[in-house]
Amino acid sequence: MVYKRPSINAETLKIGKICLSAVAVYIVLAIAFYFLAGYQLHFRNSRGNFKMPTEEVGTVELARGSVVEQRFTVKIQRLQSISVRWSAYYTSNSGTVTMELYRTDNGSLVISETFDVSAIKNSQLTTMTSKEPVEGLYGIPLLLKIYTDSEPGSAPSPMMSTSTEKEGFSLLLNGNPVEGILCFSVTGEDYIWTGLHYWKFVTAFGLFIISYLYFIYRRWKAGKKSLLVNAIVALRKYHFLIKQLVSRDFKAKYKRSILGVFWSFLNPLLNMLVQYIVFSNLFRFDIEYFPVYLLCGNVVFSYFSESCGMALTSVVGNASLITKVYVPKYIYPLTRIISSMINMLISLIPLFVVAIISGLMPTKAIILVIYPLVCLLIFCLGFGMLLAAAMVFFRDIQFLWGVLTMIWMYLTPIFYPVSIFEEHLKWVIKVNPLYYFITFIRTCVIQGVSPEPLMYVQCFLFACGALILGASVFKKAQDKFILYL
Repeated sequence: MVYKRPSINAETLKIGKICLSAVAVYIVLAIAFYFLAGYQLHFRNSRGNFKMPTEEVGTVELARGSVVEQRFTVKIQRLQSISVRWSAYYTSNSGTVTMELYRTDNGSLVISETFDVSAIKNSQLTTMTSKEPVEGLYGIPLLLKIYTDSEPGSAPSPMMSTSTEKEGFSLLLNGNPVEGILCFSVTGEDYIWTGLHYWKFVTAFGLFIISYLYFIYRRWKAGKKSLLVNAIVALRKYHFLIKQLVSRDFKAKYKRSILGVFWSFLNPLLNMLVQYIVFSNLFRFDIEYFPVYLLCGNVVFSYFSESCGMALTSVVGNASLITKVYVPKYIYPLTRIISSMINMLISLIPLFVVAIISGLMPTKAIILVIYPLVCLLIFCLGFGMLLAAAMVFFRDIQFLWGVLTMIWMYLTPIFYPVSIFEEHLKWVIKVNPLYYFITFIRTCVIQGVSPEPLMYVQCFLFACGALILGASVFKKAQDKFILYL
């Protein structure tokens, strides 16, 4: 039997164009992300940053001839600054204070800076900052030397903690070793490995995408099925139905409502106002730009709760249509997720308005908010399909869902900071997918920068994991839906 190569018809050409378009979009996105992510793609705050100990007592009156020396070692790849806390004894002091950082392995001076003593107030910090981050100090023994030219009675005193002991740290006052540690902090940044090799990753992943698309294209020409092509064909075939169902769900939400779509603006603002009054006054969390912080959490969680709640009843609620007309059943939860996303996009408008009123001007990082929103939609689609399948067989799911969302809300840092959890309990937050979506958006909106590359991966994995789990369960159970509807 001689194999005859199939002719390339219009559909084959369209699939080929889709594959080429996908490659072009990937290249554009890779280049755009490189410039949008910017500095955060290559560097992050160092995990070796040394936090300042709690001040307990003064060291010595740092008059002329006195010296404070703190030996230490830090694991920071690019050291940026060192801060010291002072006591001025509530008096008017004079002179200058000098801070110097040395490498003890070769005695070379790394950074030096002089400060006006008269400007140092009680419990104030003096920060010695390098013009350019200093590299090559990772794990190297260092010496921080502090001295002044002040006269006795008009000199300040660096603060120290007597209860802190740390390996590799030692404190000398006028050449004499003492127990304790200077009240100082060291900050810097580390390289991000993925950022250093960004274009290698882009090239490798691009080759994978091209190979996969070529494989799909060849299978299509040979008349064989594939998951991606089937999805494209289904979306093309049923796009009118999807559009109608999304429109129906969106209109049904505001049917006979006086304010209508305006509730999409009003709801997040009212929730923010109530939570702001309660948590900023009763609990007094010290969170910068608290209204924006609240809105970011509320918008994300409200979408998750609403979309998954609507997807929960998507199959059961369309029982009459399912039993009469054949339509891929996954379309029903899909349309609920999409219609709810429209509400969320409208809710983003008051978020950005409040951010601007709070003094947060938009930066280029705001464009990156699209990424966590897409991941959130995929996550909700997967979770919604799981709930929709479970609802067909166990109708009690609709009652349990209300309890689950309440618990989930309190375990999500919407109105409180993650810092209120002790270290051994922070895993409760870190296993919550919504934490990463919310943190991603807060980083772009409040800090105006891109999150670290790791957070992109975390959002992607949670989204894909939920979709694979939900789709697998839904596909396995969908043939039995007709028996329970």
